[in-house]
Amino acid sequence: MKIAVVGTGYVGLVQGTCLAESGNDVVCVDKIAAKIEGLKQGQVPIYEPGLGELVHRNLRDGRLAFTTELAAGIAEAEIVFIAVGTPQGAQGGADLSGVWEVGRQIATNLHAPKIIVIKSTVPVGTNAELARRMAEVAKVPFDVASNPEFLKEGAAIDDFNKPDRVVVGVRRDEVAQRLHELYAPFLRTDHPFLVMSPESAEMTKYVANCLLATKISFINEMANLCEAYGADVNDVRRGIGHDQRIGFHFLFPGVGYGGSCFPKDIRAVIHMAQSQGLPARMMEAVDAVNEAQKDVLFRKIHRHFGGEVREKTIAIWGLAFKPRTDDIREAPALVLIDALLEAGAHLRVHDPEALGNVRALHGERLAYCDRPYGALEQADALAVVTEWNEFRSPDFEVMRRLMRQPVIFDGRNVYEPARMAAMGFTYYGIGRAPSDPV
Repeated sequence: MKIAVVGTGYVGLVQGTCLAESGNDVVCVDKIAAKIEGLKQGQVPIYEPGLGELVHRNLRDGRLAFTTELAAGIAEAEIVFIAVGTPQGAQGGADLSGVWEVGRQIATNLHAPKIIVIKSTVPVGTNAELARRMAEVAKVPFDVASNPEFLKEGAAIDDFNKPDRVVVGVRRDEVAQRLHELYAPFLRTDHPFLVMSPESAEMTKYVANCLLATKISFINEMANLCEAYGADVNDVRRGIGHDQRIGFHFLFPGVGYGGSCFPKDIRAVIHMAQSQGLPARMMEAVDAVNEAQKDVLFRKIHRHFGGEVREKTIAIWGLAFKPRTDDIREAPALVLIDALLEAGAHLRVHDPEALGNVRALHGERLAYCDRPYGALEQADALAVVTEWNEFRSPDFEVMRRLMRQPVIFDGRNVYEPARMAAMGFTYYGIGRAPSDPV
């Protein structure tokens, strides 16, 4: 098929590239000229494992193209995906200005019937409103479908190629059939293609993220309770996870969730509920618990040093909101950095991919280290904030020699307290009793 994708952010670029990889002719459109020029040269502006290779191959083979000209980009397309950003607005709801503007431009340049698919995460009712707005401008028939994305940053290529499910919201069976043809190569293992109304599809995305975020905030609150009573949350997690009604997924305690989806989507649902005069008590609690959890490492550091953090050197491993991405949006590490800087600490930071993004935010207020051990030189403590695989099995003897004080604040429970104590470290985890050197 001939496909156009408007928006080359995280979702749009993965969508367009993976569809090209399956044999479609894809044109990706974006208004940012510098980004498009870079993409034409194979320069991928985000870090996502495997994405750069796919972009290069499909550019070379002529299945993938990039342009700033929307009219030209959609001219031959049978299906046009809208994948522009919907950031949090001033009142907490999603800012849909990008969706409305792209919809208007598409409608203005429609010269033949097409299927317009909303890929962006949008509040319920957006599909209907976009169709209404476009109908005021368009001179030919069109359909507006909804197709929410369920990609995980760091595993987006696998998620796209092997989806748990594909959800589409349509008003005509013919549109569902056409979208099923498009996604058929990715559904060969009998994963479901779920057809529903656009309103249900829009809601599905939000409900999924709300439930996942709820599980994270739940286990974090329970972890803090475990720690207060001397229980080990890892034991408790195993104790409940084998109950098939509960399971283990998203029950790993830590320093809170971040990223571009969970925080804004939970607040968007709160805003949607308030707009209908409905309470959103659970989602308000989830958001509040998560924001408080982002302070947990600073509180532990502050308490360990008796409130005297000024002039202490703290090493931080992990700046991205999760491993295998360079995304620092709403990252817990940023909250820790701000609190430590305000308290007068010196910071030495390392992340495999996100150093450049943090430097753009904090400038030279931090010491940026290309290697994890470099961050430890003369450090009074190490805070592990993101659980990159390369942090899981370090050389603890080298670490202890490099650090001024062998203290670890483990925000992701990467290490075992007993081993840390045996290696001579003072160790603090999440939901676990602190351990002193043996």
